[in-house]
Amino acid sequence: MCTLEKRGQLFLLKLTGDGEHRLNPTLLDSITSAITQIRSDPSSSQSVLITTSDGKFFSNGYDLALAESNPSLRPVMDSKLRSLVADLISLPMPTIAAVTGHASAAGFVLAMSHDYVLMRRDRGFLYMSELDIELVIPPWFAAMIRMKIGSPAARRDVMLTAEKVTAERGLEIGIVDFSCGSAAETVEGAVKLGEELVRRGVDGHVYGGMREALLKQVLHTIGSNESVSSRMRNSGSKLCQCWSGWLTICDFTNKSLSFARGFGGIGGILWYQLDMNAFDEDLDVYDDESD
Repeated sequence: MCTLEKRGQLFLLKLTGDGEHRLNPTLLDSITSAITQIRSDPSSSQSVLITTSDGKFFSNGYDLALAESNPSLRPVMDSKLRSLVADLISLPMPTIAAVTGHASAAGFVLAMSHDYVLMRRDRGFLYMSELDIELVIPPWFAAMIRMKIGSPAARRDVMLTAEKVTAERGLEIGIVDFSCGSAAETVEGAVKLGEELVRRGVDGHVYGGMREALLKQVLHTIGSNESVSSRMRNSGSKLCQCWSGWLTICDFTNKSLSFARGFGGIGGILWYQLDMNAFDEDLDVYDDESD
């Protein structure tokens, strides 16, 4: 669960407890409720949000154990996180992630959904773990990573080598804005930065609108709710089972089953061919002049 505290013009949202802060429907609903409360506050457009956590994890991503036990919750978790990230992007104030522990997979994306990232340098990683656990990330994760990590080489290392990014490495590749000596110093640094942003006195509605314009490609991909699977053609194979973004691969050749549990991932088809023409309409989503 999470708590929300207001200190002057700062809102401190904390993921509580010593667990992994897995993003299950209950926790996602709790965070979304806090964001709704912040948005409804009369002073919201002159405020700053700081998100942090207790324990050794900022967030260890989706609750995969829960999804394994109840597959119907898989698309629910993805939908709720997409909605939460869209809320953060449209929030009429600057946002700061004070990452005091590991942030993996969806937890990494949650941290990157903030305007600023502060991270402790004595412990913890930013880690897109999907390659190591054999999941395929959804297109909207990729869109967020593309917008937040400018260097193609850094994007490759984060996504295609599953690099465990320390605070110092995060500074080097532009994911992390400030590294701090400990968890307490990370939160203190976030509070200091938040107070500096408040003193600037910007109009939060203008700020939020500019952020939406800057991240419009991410919002477009979130809103489209399209997965790679929707752009594939079944070329005679047997599709065993399919959810929206969560797919099951049936390997009838080897008479065995393997499961690809990827939100919005490829999954689901034993033999497939890509319809590359189907991608043309959305290629502008990934255009980046910096490339």
